[in-house]
Amino acid sequence: MRFVVAPDSFKECAPASVVARSIAEGLAKAQPHAIVDIVPMADGGEGTVDSLVTATGGTIIDLEVTGPLGDPVLATYGLLGDGSTAVIEMAAASGLALVPAARRNPLVTTTRGTGELLCDALDRGVSRIIIGIGGSATNDGGAGAAQALGYSLLDEDGQELPVGGAALARLARIDATRKHRGLAACEILVACDVANPLCGQDGASAVYGPQKGATPEMVRELDDALRHFAEVAAKQMNVHVENLPGAGAAGGLGAGLVVFTGAHLKPGVEIIADAFGLASRIEGADLVITGEGRLDGQSVKGKTPVGVARIAKRLGVPCVAIAGALGPGFEAVYREGVTAAFSLCTGPMSSEYAMENVESLLASAGEAVGRLWTAARGES
Repeated sequence: MRFVVAPDSFKECAPASVVARSIAEGLAKAQPHAIVDIVPMADGGEGTVDSLVTATGGTIIDLEVTGPLGDPVLATYGLLGDGSTAVIEMAAASGLALVPAARRNPLVTTTRGTGELLCDALDRGVSRIIIGIGGSATNDGGAGAAQALGYSLLDEDGQELPVGGAALARLARIDATRKHRGLAACEILVACDVANPLCGQDGASAVYGPQKGATPEMVRELDDALRHFAEVAAKQMNVHVENLPGAGAAGGLGAGLVVFTGAHLKPGVEIIADAFGLASRIEGADLVITGEGRLDGQSVKGKTPVGVARIAKRLGVPCVAIAGALGPGFEAVYREGVTAAFSLCTGPMSSEYAMENVESLLASAGEAVGRLWTAARGES
């Protein structure tokens, strides 16, 4: 008997490694002779670095970089156990959590710190970088990151643009003369779980700008600036990003990484699954157990449990999901390959109690799944 336990983290509660271990411990009580393959998953958001570094025996790198407001911040990223792959969460350097609510202004916030993390990884000679771009404080189309990587973004007078998304309205020329040499030999994969284009009513500025502090007037200014950036990139670099699905992610950083690094945008769970070789580990298994803090109708839009379930379904392996809570519309996951879904809350309990006792609750859920599996197979 072989099981694969591949959950995401339970946000603000337990990292994926703890979730997976706890489920596996409970499962082992019901199936003591089974082989349990633990795969702590992520979707490119919070927890991606920890999951991949822990699973591969990698290293966490601490680096002081430029924060979204220009102040220095201490950020981290990971070098994986293969020694040639780096994994970065842009929120560590350019995230909304780094900006006090009263100072949020996407006209001037910058992704420069994210570019500095990329530079440091390239300086270490990596050949692949995985970057998750959720949780940004920025709307600069990746301009700050590009400048950190050695690009010059020049106005009509040949002067370097200042930081922030608003400045892109004055972009006249992109000079790649001094871009980081490591980019030529490095594959960059962007974990991107939204399909928003760069501009327009569904674009970066209109959809995500207000949560970063943008007023309606700022939204219009930023949208025009990003559209102008896309026009310049198309004309000078022959890279077309204005209507590219996902280009609007992280205030246009999705577009910027495509333009300046040749990055590929992919659903985060697919990138992480490939990094773990998840399909080969699921193939031939008897059961997959996945999960995250909440399953609901939105889970089909790129969330880890559904990504895992789709792989399992393709390989003909049943998949069970364990969640902290089952929200409205969670039944949609059944169409994607989840065979059954269970909540940790099996009786009346407060959310505080559930969070404080998540490991024991996960172990109990894992054991329950194992015993149900025993019953389904007619074993004693």
